[in-house]
Amino acid sequence: MFEYLEPDASGASNLPPAQPAKSHPRPEKVRHMLYGSLAGIDRTIKILHSYSYADPNDWSDPIPTDQPNQWMVILTKILLIE
Repeated sequence: MFEYLEPDASGASNLPPAQPAKSHPRPEKVRHMLYGSLAGIDRTIKILHSYSYADPNDWSDPIPTDQPNQWMVILTKILLIE
């Protein structure tokens, strides 16, 4: 699915040539689910926010799972795919 490209001897990667951008990117929904303790989930959401990936308010409220001390939160992002 994803191709790992080894750097050559000079340190430059052997990247494939850039493809011309399509004129009309299409929106695509991507769903993220985090499972863990409330503290672990909270920390992960804050880390993703520090990377400007997702606002903490965009995540669902924590949902308990059938495991002790395990919760789940969901984020749905809409990405523009070219």
